[in-house]
Amino acid sequence: MSRRVVITGLGPITAFGVGIEPLWRAMVEGRSAIARIDRFDPCGFVCKIAAQLSAELFDVRKVVPRSYRKATKVMCRDTELAVGGAAAAVEDAGLVTKAVDPDAEPTIASPRLGCHIGAGLVAADVNELAAALWTSRTDSGELDLRHWGSSGMENLTPLWLLKYLPNMLACHVTIIHDCQGPSNTITCCEASSGLSIGESMRVIQRGAADACLSGGVESKVNPMAFLRQQFAGRLATTGNGESPQEVVRPFDVAARGTIIGEGGGIVIVEALEVAENRRATPYAELLSFASTQSHCPDTIGLEIESDGRGVADAIEIALQQAETNATDIDAIVPLGSSIPCVDQAESAAIKRVFGPRAASIPLITTVPNAGNCNAGAGTVAVAVAAMALKAQMLPARINCEVADGLDAGACSSRNAALSHILVFSTSQGGQNVAFVLGRVMSDE
Repeated sequence: MSRRVVITGLGPITAFGVGIEPLWRAMVEGRSAIARIDRFDPCGFVCKIAAQLSAELFDVRKVVPRSYRKATKVMCRDTELAVGGAAAAVEDAGLVTKAVDPDAEPTIASPRLGCHIGAGLVAADVNELAAALWTSRTDSGELDLRHWGSSGMENLTPLWLLKYLPNMLACHVTIIHDCQGPSNTITCCEASSGLSIGESMRVIQRGAADACLSGGVESKVNPMAFLRQQFAGRLATTGNGESPQEVVRPFDVAARGTIIGEGGGIVIVEALEVAENRRATPYAELLSFASTQSHCPDTIGLEIESDGRGVADAIEIALQQAETNATDIDAIVPLGSSIPCVDQAESAAIKRVFGPRAASIPLITTVPNAGNCNAGAGTVAVAVAAMALKAQMLPARINCEVADGLDAGACSSRNAALSHILVFSTSQGGQNVAFVLGRVMSDE
């Protein structure tokens, strides 16, 4: 476990577009991509807004090799986003893979290139399901479950299951880039991509791979997934005439729920000596990774313990593994979902670990800008933290007006001396993940 691990490529994919540049520019300028949903009619939902990636900014057919375009027909939205994020990360890291040039020698030998991608509960397309369910109606128009079980489901489109399995994200990415190293899919809600990045880190540390495509994505901007979040009580209720960009208020006393964003992304996690040998310039070093489980009083994870003990445990383990003290942390990137009970747990964890200093450590929040990308939220957080370390800048914060004991209020972007950034998240289900990212000093 002695190998040092760095991040050499950033491939976030959010409502701002593909890659780190549009996301970072929006964060620095303090812009939000949240707007009224146009992907489906949201009139029947309590929340009618989300952060959506438009077709003008992303077309999966343009980022896959020409020989693989036929396969895009069996990609659900989540898989498309994973493929787009992977392409951006590979390009940003300067890697040559099978997708970049099938005839060239790959930068990382295929058996030494791994892939770990976090995914959510992928929601099937409503129109595809409805077309099949329609064939199992009774004469009175009701659904006949016996007919559906015996023959109705056979009217689903061919390869329907292969389109919506959560591991299809990693499946397509590994095929496109010829990743023959360790591969896995993790489905733990908002902790998914963080846990995946952590697994890539461990795989590289123990020598089972030299680099990994890692992260997570999810799109809940569809009726089925949106309805689940409404039933879980996690969405903010929105009204007519309200500015969509001002609804999400992490750690604000007036926070009333989260807003869904689609996206997440992929980052390139690489052994430091491998990056140095190919003269790559890392964004940041992954100094540690920790995960814990919080107690969920309701047993199903809609709420977690309000004292933040489980989250704090993950943070403290990460600090210990990184051989850093609480006083070494220059900024914190929490989930910051604007769900009151989750914000409360994260706030309690910060105060438990950092004590009086909690009020003076600047927080970096991403959900007011790009929405809550759920399984992809951790990748957005890690990408922004890595870019902040490289740019030596804290991006702007928006919307929060009154934060209780935290440096989370709205402010402009500003230059800052950043050496260590803590990234952490809890999740629906209570899984927690924490990282310490360190600045990689240039030899120049």
